[in-house]
Amino acid sequence: MITGLSTGGAEMMLLKLCSKLDRCRFTPTVISLSDKGMIGPRIEALGITVFTLGMRPNYPSLTGWLRLGKLISILRPNLIQGWMYHGNLAASLTAGSGSPVVWGIRQSLYGLEKERVLTRWVIRLGAVMSRRYPRAILYNSRTSAQQHEAFGFDTSRSCNIPNGFDTEVFHPDEYARISVRQELGLGDNIVLIGLIGRYHPMKDHRNFLNAAALLGKEFPDVRFLLAGGGVDAKNSALGAMIAESGLGDRVLLLGERKDIPQLNAALDIASSASAWGEGFANVIGEAMSCGVPCVVTDVGDSAWIVGNTGKVVPRSDPVALAMAWKSLIMLGRDECQALGILARQRVIEKFSLESVVKQYEDLYEGLIARAGM
Repeated sequence: MITGLSTGGAEMMLLKLCSKLDRCRFTPTVISLSDKGMIGPRIEALGITVFTLGMRPNYPSLTGWLRLGKLISILRPNLIQGWMYHGNLAASLTAGSGSPVVWGIRQSLYGLEKERVLTRWVIRLGAVMSRRYPRAILYNSRTSAQQHEAFGFDTSRSCNIPNGFDTEVFHPDEYARISVRQELGLGDNIVLIGLIGRYHPMKDHRNFLNAAALLGKEFPDVRFLLAGGGVDAKNSALGAMIAESGLGDRVLLLGERKDIPQLNAALDIASSASAWGEGFANVIGEAMSCGVPCVVTDVGDSAWIVGNTGKVVPRSDPVALAMAWKSLIMLGRDECQALGILARQRVIEKFSLESVVKQYEDLYEGLIARAGM
């Protein structure tokens, strides 16, 4: 049960989980409180039914809640998994069905001031409801668990399962590197630094571009790739930031793309410049899986994901971000590639999709058995 199915890290992890669940043991169904978005059809292509309630973002409706209650009475699930704050609330409102409820919290919590008004109240309500409704509160980030528990979420129900990555889909690919660079008109001598993620204040594209402007003064052969929903020429706010940076056509705006593994494989350095909100950033693990070293801001579990295979810098510090990029460039291509190999190995050892999905399956079966469902 998820807030919506637009393209985002939480939605992509749900898609990956659905794709790997043992269908001899589980028959999943997905309920979106809003619509099918971009991810819904991809879940349906797996043979999984997706229901939508048609609620507008931040505008819950009585009709939607009544339809949800009717759906649950028809489906009679053995377990209900909430996915993100609003999905968790919706899952809890169905607790009268007797099905054990699991909450899924997918972001860090550095404060409420950046959240929308309704989301703030849902978080506050969640802290109170956490002592009664969920059998387990599942965090994808250890930092997120600590932050939510400090905010008042029940500590006795916490468990942690990180995001997982399909290292067969995301892998080093020299052909993809050449192909993408040809598409973009870039030679192999160009250092390509990328940030892949939707346009949102938490992603802090301004921080990335300010750092890019600093680095660009010293390294004229560096280009900066931005991709994700809303990251295109139609975005006037982003366009104004690029104009202010003075980088001009050294910033490549690709918008939303489906060839993310190939884009990652074309990078020399991947980056996350987020200021808040990240729990366990998919984009970091995906780049690492492709053998690309990462420079990340210290948000959520980003530092733990990277470990000793990249660089970690403070939030909202473009000077530190630019200096970290510079330090990797100065290593030279061979040493950078060696770091990338270590990064991929770290993902294989700690965050493989198969091991992560098994943790979900074991959790679900244990809760269902205890509930006698």
